[in-house]
Amino acid sequence: TPPPPTLQKSPPPTPAIPPPPAPAAPPRRLSYGERAGKAGCALGKQLLELMETKKSNLSVAADLPTCKEVLELADRVGPHICILKTHVDVMEDFTPEFAEELKRLADLHGFLIFEDRKFADIGNTVAMQYSGGVYRIADWSHITNAHTVPGPGIIDGLSSVGLAKGRGLLLLAEMSSSGTLAAGGYSKQTGAMAKAKGDFVMGFI
Repeated sequence: TPPPPTLQKSPPPTPAIPPPPAPAAPPRRLSYGERAGKAGCALGKQLLELMETKKSNLSVAADLPTCKEVLELADRVGPHICILKTHVDVMEDFTPEFAEELKRLADLHGFLIFEDRKFADIGNTVAMQYSGGVYRIADWSHITNAHTVPGPGIIDGLSSVGLAKGRGLLLLAEMSSSGTLAAGGYSKQTGAMAKAKGDFVMGFI
């Protein structure tokens, strides 16, 4: 009698390979208006609302040598911008009347003035520089900026003058110049200072 045939076992079915997961959707960018609702600094909120209204984040640097040139530029571009950046210490003929006229144009056209002063001294000194002297920056400039080399005391000094006036401060966390020391740990510490003083610091550069 012939032996019974050998039964061949079927190989197990190959498990189905699941498709790769779909890539995560990128986080939705908040509108300027939505970001305004989260702003801790009153002037930062005002700027974001202005950007939402104008549908623009345009800033113009008015690094010009005379009052007449700066005022003409401000009047011409004012309706289209959110910020006009000035350097009054390079102007040849600065007067208090110039500051008053620049404020009038800012109110007329709806933009903020940013005096790019880059304060860098101890708190008591910068408070005097900000509030007094020839330029009296705190009286007419909505925004100014500062280095954080002296530590958080510089923020306290400027805030003691500007906060009650509704002003705002930008901190210099980085600079684009060759060989800058504003990098790495310095930048991280500056960011931490900005967060700790969020009622007056509206951001950092």
